[in-house]
Amino acid sequence: MSTSTVPGTSRTVHTPPSARASTPATRPRRPQRQAVGVLLGPFVLLLVAVFLVPVLYAVRLSFFSETHTGLGFGKARTAFVGLRNYAAVLSDPSFVSGVGVTLLYALVFLPLVLTGGLALALLFDSGLVRARQLSQTVLFVPHAVPGIIATVIWLYLYTPGLSPVLDVLGSADVTVNFLGLRMLIPSLVNIALWSGLGYTAVIFFAALRAIPRELVEAAEVDGAGPVRTALTIKVPMIRGTLSTVAIFTTIAALQLFTEPMLLSRATPLVGPRFTPNMYIFDAAFTRNNYGLASAASVLLLLVCCALSYVVTRGTARTGRRVPDSRKARP
Repeated sequence: MSTSTVPGTSRTVHTPPSARASTPATRPRRPQRQAVGVLLGPFVLLLVAVFLVPVLYAVRLSFFSETHTGLGFGKARTAFVGLRNYAAVLSDPSFVSGVGVTLLYALVFLPLVLTGGLALALLFDSGLVRARQLSQTVLFVPHAVPGIIATVIWLYLYTPGLSPVLDVLGSADVTVNFLGLRMLIPSLVNIALWSGLGYTAVIFFAALRAIPRELVEAAEVDGAGPVRTALTIKVPMIRGTLSTVAIFTTIAALQLFTEPMLLSRATPLVGPRFTPNMYIFDAAFTRNNYGLASAASVLLLLVCCALSYVVTRGTARTGRRVPDSRKARP
């Protein structure tokens, strides 16, 4: 039992231990902590096992390299080389060229998939599309096709002598080389759009359906048309979803690998180090230089983390501005 004095008086209050133990503020803390531990435990274990441990191992590996004694004919020996692998990656013209190709691909792909997916989602949400569920299913089906299968299908359609599309264009005296220098990036973007456009549209549509219908109806009562309602009400309300999809799509674009790897079988323009991911694959499994591959992987991871941080910070600032603007309205 504990005692305490009432402020301003000489009265002493005795608090029984049972009363303190049953205080509402302290009673649920322990069960809550146990519940949080049970729910987060598997996630933390998986995060450590499949992400942190491989990343730390790759970072360690990037500071080592194998050297051979006796003019290269002796036994291999692993030695600490510091930042030499990072310098080798950044000074390699093929890696720099691969980064440029990936950035060009991302600059073409990202605006198309984001604006196209948003336009389709707004069209579905407007109610102008009949058989909306069937249309969404048709759009989503390409995303269910594995990336390797999708690339093989489009490789068949791009190959002269096999593609019925090229035969139809040839009968109309139109010659298009989808695997040529000018059409190579558009061909890669086309494959990625075919797979990801419907998926992006479905995510945006789900976010649009979460908007309170009262806001949309109020805008319509005020005389706003469908386009103005979409631009001033719907799009700002799903800004967080737009940012999240943008960062996921950007990271996926930086990891371009499957499509150019398969297209390299059909065109000499796609070499074994066409993108950073192909550079990493070639360094690790063709040249057996795991230190160089690890250094390139760590650099790519840093770029992805930096972009994620920039988008997250931008989303947080936007989220803080929205309540302020609403509060300023009469």
